[in-house]
Amino acid sequence: MARTPFPPLLPGSTIGMLGSGQLGRMFAFAAHRLGYHVHTFSPDADSPMGQVSDARYIHPYSDLDAVRKFARTVDVITYEFENVSAEALAAAGEVVPVRPSVNILRTTQHRLLEKSFLADKGFPVAPFLAIRNEADLKRAVAELGTPAVLKSARSGYDGKGQWRVESAVEAHAAFHEAKTDELIYETFVDFAMELSVVLCRDSHGNCADWGAIENVHTNHILDISISPARVPSEAAAAAVELAKQIAQQLDLVGTMCVELFLTRDGKLLVNELAPRPHNSGHLTIEASVTSQYEQQLRAICGLPLGSTRMLGAAAMVNLMGELWSEGEPDWAGVCARPELKLHLYGKKEARPGRKMGHLAAVDSDIESAIKMVMDARSALARVTEPRP
Repeated sequence: MARTPFPPLLPGSTIGMLGSGQLGRMFAFAAHRLGYHVHTFSPDADSPMGQVSDARYIHPYSDLDAVRKFARTVDVITYEFENVSAEALAAAGEVVPVRPSVNILRTTQHRLLEKSFLADKGFPVAPFLAIRNEADLKRAVAELGTPAVLKSARSGYDGKGQWRVESAVEAHAAFHEAKTDELIYETFVDFAMELSVVLCRDSHGNCADWGAIENVHTNHILDISISPARVPSEAAAAAVELAKQIAQQLDLVGTMCVELFLTRDGKLLVNELAPRPHNSGHLTIEASVTSQYEQQLRAICGLPLGSTRMLGAAAMVNLMGELWSEGEPDWAGVCARPELKLHLYGKKEARPGRKMGHLAAVDSDIESAIKMVMDARSALARVTEPRP
């Protein structure tokens, strides 16, 4: 279904962003290029997006009066991560439109609600059960078996709040470590590949996507993204179709990422949803006519969606805080490779496991693009990395 289209917000309007990380930073770059103003609201005084915003509102998300005051300075509000306070977003929605909707945020920031939504709508997911006490856990282990993954229902990303368990003993130990009474127990998926589909949907119900993207994770954090995914065309098309159907069921207005598993027998399972631009879509900045960030802007402002035609094969690697362990990386050396694009997020402190930036390359050949970014990062890290 498509909601009633709204009048467009034209260049010169002001966009409000809840959250102030690197996704917001790249959104602000796209918005400024099209002549929009951007205000950010977050509790962080020095943030990637705050460094490039027209105005910063530095308050806790729990300060709903400050949120409403912030909302009165903008024409529409969006968000750059799904763990932002739904209550804050609802307070903002009393003043100006919020896109994607608060209902979408409430669903996708809660793993159990998200999985239940997907299952109820008939989308393929791994078998799961809700866990609220030890009796639930005992039943889940008996019914779904092991190995499995126990996940906290809230506040999980980059592997946080997740425990892979190989036995009932490990499952009960993880339950006590979680220190929450709201979890989800999922059958472990022995997948052949992780995929994502980043797409954008406007208020008319039109969708635009960048095809299936192949992802490799290290320590539960996205490490490498490759476009197009090296999968049969039928699997790629099916992944895109699933993502479009999910966006329609959510009545999405904005950009969303659908993360999927491709099993060893060729089936697709939906893993998670993120109703905002996604790390795996960074490569659209260089590789597509319209990036995921510009597309997000177009959708929430009621402008026609841009072309997602890809300009070549692309690869992206994350630059994690570990690269700084031997001192400042050799940025001049990277920039001496003219085929590469370097993005640094303006974070002051490099910590292990922290995303500090990324490298991207576009080429006519996918293996060549992968080699470019892997070789460049290896030079920064002073190690030789196996290629995916």
